[in-house]
Amino acid sequence: MAVSSIRAHFPMSMTDAAFADGDGASPHRVLCAGICALILTVGLARFAYTPLLPVMRAEAGLSYLAGGWLATFNYVGYLAGVLIAAGVTDMRRKYVLYRLGLIVAALSTAAMGWTSDVGTWALLRLLGGMSGAAGMLLASGLVLDWLMRNGHRAELGLHFTGLGLGIMVSGIAVNLMLDRLDWAQQWVALGVLGAAFLVPAWLWVPAPTGMDTQPAAVDAKPASASPPSRRWMALLLGAYFCAGFGYVVSATFIVAIVEKMPLLAGRGVWLWVAVGLAAVPSSLLWDRIAQRTGTLRALILGFGLQTVSILLPVLTQDPWLNLLSALLYGGTCIGLVSLTLTLIGRRFPGNSSKAMAKLTISYGIAQIVAPAIAGGIAAATGSYRGALVIAVLVMGVGMLLVMALHALERRLGSAPQ
Repeated sequence: MAVSSIRAHFPMSMTDAAFADGDGASPHRVLCAGICALILTVGLARFAYTPLLPVMRAEAGLSYLAGGWLATFNYVGYLAGVLIAAGVTDMRRKYVLYRLGLIVAALSTAAMGWTSDVGTWALLRLLGGMSGAAGMLLASGLVLDWLMRNGHRAELGLHFTGLGLGIMVSGIAVNLMLDRLDWAQQWVALGVLGAAFLVPAWLWVPAPTGMDTQPAAVDAKPASASPPSRRWMALLLGAYFCAGFGYVVSATFIVAIVEKMPLLAGRGVWLWVAVGLAAVPSSLLWDRIAQRTGTLRALILGFGLQTVSILLPVLTQDPWLNLLSALLYGGTCIGLVSLTLTLIGRRFPGNSSKAMAKLTISYGIAQIVAPAIAGGIAAATGSYRGALVIAVLVMGVGMLLVMALHALERRLGSAPQ
C-alpha cells in the first residue's frame, strides 16, 4: 500500500499507463481502492470490535449483555445500510453514499474512544454497521461498474480479499497497541488508521460517467431455465440464515472466548489475525472447489467445516486445535457467502438482484438475533460456551437444509449446482 500511495503523487509509470483507461484510472488502482474500502468499513469499523471486546470488558466495564447488544446494533446498522443501498439505482447517488460511508466508518470508529456511555456506543456501532454496506455493496458495485465499462474482466474475487485483509489489519493493530494504549486510545488510533485507508478508497474509485445503473451483466441475460420453486428458495433462505447465525457468533466473540482459556490468555488477538489470514484466499479457493464438486456439494462441505470450527473451542482448550478452529472459520465464513450468492446468480439469471436481496435480509436477521442471544447466555452463565453449542446446532440445521436442497434438485432431475 505504501508504494502505491507514493506513486500516486507522481506521473504514471509506463506499466500504469498501459493499463490506464479514459478516466485516468487503472484496474490496479481501482481494485486497490475497493480493497481499502473493505478494510476501512468492514475490517475496522465493523470487525475491530471483536479483538477489542475483551479489552473493553476488562478496562471499560462492558458487561456480557451489553457486549452482545452492541454487536446486535452493529448488524442492525449493516442491514439498514444494505436496504438503503439496494433502494438506490442512480450510480452517482451510490457514489455519494459510498464516500459518505467512508467518512462515517472512520469517524464512528474513532468516536468509540471519546465516550464511555453505552447508549452512545450503541449509536456509533449502528453507524459503523451502516458504513459496512459502503464497502460490501457500494464499493463492489462501483468497482464492477468501472471494470465492465472499460472492458476488463468482471470479477470481484480480488476485491473481496479485502475482507480477510481487514480482519488481519484490525487484529495486528490491536495486538500492537495492547500494552501501549488503553481501550479508548486504541479506538481513536484505529480511527486514524482507518483514515489512511480512506484516502486511496476516496481517490482511486472513479466517479460513474452517467446516471444509469450498473451495466447489466447477469440480470440482462434471458433466463436459461425456469426459476426454482418456492420450496427450493425457502430451503436456501433457511440455510443462509443458519450460516449467518454461526458466522456472527464466532465473528463477534471468538477473541473473548479464547482469552478466557488459561493456555491461550493473551493470544486471542493473534487467533483473530489467523482468521483473517485464512479468509484472504477463501473465496477464490471455494470457487475452485465448487467447479470440481458442484456448488451445493461445496456448500455442504463448507457448512460442515465451519461447524467443526465452532465446536472445537467447546471441546478443547488445546492451543493448536483452537488455531485450527480459527483457520477453518476464516477459510469458510466468506466462502459460504460467495458460494450462496453465486448459486443464486445462476439459478435466477433473469432477476438475481431481487433473490440476493432476500438472502441478504435473511443473513442480516441472523446477525441481529445471534449476538443478543449469545450475550444473554454469557450473562446468565458467565461463559460463551452455551452460545457456541447453540451455534453448532444451528449450523447443523443449515447443513441439513442444504442437503435437502441437493436432494430436491436430484429428484427434479436438475444438474446439481
